[in-house]
Amino acid sequence: MTAPDILTAITERRSVRTFATDRPVNDGDIDIILEAGRLAPSGLNNQPWRFAVVRRPEIKELFADLTRYHRIIRTAPALLVALLDTESLYHREKDIQSVGACLQNILLAAHGLGLGAVWLGEILKNGSRVVELLDLPPRYELMAVVAVGHLAADYRPKPAERKPLAELILARDP
Repeated sequence: MTAPDILTAITERRSVRTFATDRPVNDGDIDIILEAGRLAPSGLNNQPWRFAVVRRPEIKELFADLTRYHRIIRTAPALLVALLDTESLYHREKDIQSVGACLQNILLAAHGLGLGAVWLGEILKNGSRVVELLDLPPRYELMAVVAVGHLAADYRPKPAERKPLAELILARDP
């Protein structure tokens, strides 16, 4: 892949909140997506992320009750739960940033496979409940839920509005 290909993927990727719910996401695609997340950089290569894959409607319904984005949770064929393993921490803030890189890889891999995905963070307010519902020990901390599915037939991406780069650069060494 060339730099223009990567930049095109970054530019074209969108948060997709509506899916073709009658089409499950197969295990092979889930594995490719999670493999992309696994390959993210981390401090001292500690790889602090862990994943759970949720497809069962009864579990998704319990998750839906924990967020205002309940429609997305209920209608996504698959939920990828990203967790921080607090027993593998190198530096908390840096490790959380590493999970962010992992999540970006996940989103780009889903896009590359022609799937839609959205990073849901509002559910973090109930992170400990998500961990309990997954029957995981409290050493795992919820970082995000990524809803993944096939694009709906009527999906039409909208251009993303971004601030001009000149507004974001605070200083530049001459």
